[in-house]
Amino acid sequence: QVQLVESGGGSVQAGGSLRLSCAASAYTYSTYSMAMGWFRQAPGKEREGVAGIDSDGTTRYVDSVKGRFTISKDNPKNTLYLQMNSLKPEDTAMYYCAATNRVLGWWLLLRDHEYNYWGQGTQVTVSS
Repeated sequence: QVQLVESGGGSVQAGGSLRLSCAASAYTYSTYSMAMGWFRQAPGKEREGVAGIDSDGTTRYVDSVKGRFTISKDNPKNTLYLQMNSLKPEDTAMYYCAATNRVLGWWLLLRDHEYNYWGQGTQVTVSS
C-alpha cells in the first residue's frame, strides 16, 4: 500500500513559479523502485499526463510543459517534485501525484491507467 500526499499548489501570476511536492508513505515500496508521475485535470477537461519519471530516472514530459517544468525524485526522502516555471493560465488545474511499483517503459509514463496509487491533488491557479 502506498499513500501519496501532494502539497505546494497555490495561486500565482503568469510567468511565476511553483514547486509541487508529493510525499510517499510506503510500507513495502519506496520511490527507489517506483515509477511516478504528475497529472492534471482542468474543469471540463480530461486528465492529462504532465510529467513522469521511472525508477531508473528516465523522464518524459507532455509537449506543452517541456522546457518549463522539471520532475525529480528525492529517494531518501521518498518525495517526488514538480518544479514549474514560466507558468501560463492554461496550466491552471488540479495536479495529482501518481505512483506504481511496476516497471514502465518511458512511453508509458504519461498514461494514467498505468498507475495504481494516487494522491488527493493540489490546486494550481495561474492568473493572467
